[in-house]
Amino acid sequence: MSNQPVSAPTRSGQLRNLLLATWAFTISFWAWNMIAPLGVRYTGELALSAGEKSILVATPVLVGSVGRILAGALADRFGGRVMFPVLMIAAAPFVLLVALAGNIGSFTLLLVFGFFLGIAGTTFAVGIPFANAWYQKSRRGFATGVFGMGMGGTALSSFFTPRFVEWFGYTTTHVIVAVALVASAALMWFALEDAPAWQPNHDAVVPKLVAAIKLPVTWQMSFLYAVAFGGFVAFSTYLPTFLKDVYDFDLTAAGTRTAGFAIAAVLCRPLGGVLSDKVGPRTVASISFGGAAVLAVLMSLTPPLELAAGTVFVLMAAFLGLGTGAVFTWVAQLAPPARVGAVTGLVGAAGGLGGFFPPLVMGATYDEVNHSYATGLILLCVVAGAALIFTVFGIKRRTGTRETVQP
Repeated sequence: MSNQPVSAPTRSGQLRNLLLATWAFTISFWAWNMIAPLGVRYTGELALSAGEKSILVATPVLVGSVGRILAGALADRFGGRVMFPVLMIAAAPFVLLVALAGNIGSFTLLLVFGFFLGIAGTTFAVGIPFANAWYQKSRRGFATGVFGMGMGGTALSSFFTPRFVEWFGYTTTHVIVAVALVASAALMWFALEDAPAWQPNHDAVVPKLVAAIKLPVTWQMSFLYAVAFGGFVAFSTYLPTFLKDVYDFDLTAAGTRTAGFAIAAVLCRPLGGVLSDKVGPRTVASISFGGAAVLAVLMSLTPPLELAAGTVFVLMAAFLGLGTGAVFTWVAQLAPPARVGAVTGLVGAAGGLGGFFPPLVMGATYDEVNHSYATGLILLCVVAGAALIFTVFGIKRRTGTRETVQP
């Protein structure tokens, strides 16, 4: 990847390739989130405890997180045109195997196949360097923000997966998503192009990752992304269960509201990127974490339905969306061009892991007597507050006219 101005031939394919990559990310995230919208169903059919339920919805997040490290490093070598189809084809069989496990009522197999279903979540680490290579540095906040809208696949899954089960049946729903993955993989193979400015990096993967780990930007952005994106993933996967436990919503109603949460975050992610291009990612990230801390407290008070609770949840999603856009604008501006994929993989992994642990904490701290998750939400407030302090004071300001431009 290069920091040189993007040439005219490159500009001609920017939007088309960005939108194709965004679709690949979207359908991958739908597949990645196949278990969570049906968590209430699995809980009833398999008589799961709160802890088992939390582990089930969090398990796909694990591989989708850790796997991004390898996917990001491989993206530097093979590019998005190869990596997107490979990952989608690899994930498709596990969508079907999850259906098999659900049909035979095996919690163990759901965990095993859900673990490998996480492969679908690794496409994020492919798309960020892919988008960066197509756009000049001054517009990478826009590019990564638009690509990041693919996390709306969780909204599509939350809204449509329960409905597909009602309309077409449980098994057919999984077949539809698996076929969509394969068809999208074929589309990427034949229609997607790597940017002319992109050059494959043939460095060995392990030394490349070690070099990326040694960069301060990797650790700084990993922490911030673990809070921003991790918060989004945690809510997207656990919110159906949360809404059932606290407000007694059924599967479809909880899925609809979870989809609304995800859509708000998705729409605010590119806004966070664009604002970061204009006023700097530090400012946008500070607003994001400050807002999330306040809203976590309000959420812990169990605001009444529908207006008060809906407003609080939508605003939480909006602030987390702004934060995800801001953090990866920062990554795109600070990471050395040859290491963008590796850094993206590590930071993306941190974000995914940030979404793995909160559902486990929520399940462990759930107050069954009062139907309350107040303890877990107060912990979220503390973490978001720490991220705010680190954003303002913990990352050294750069000299020059724009502190965030120099790698």
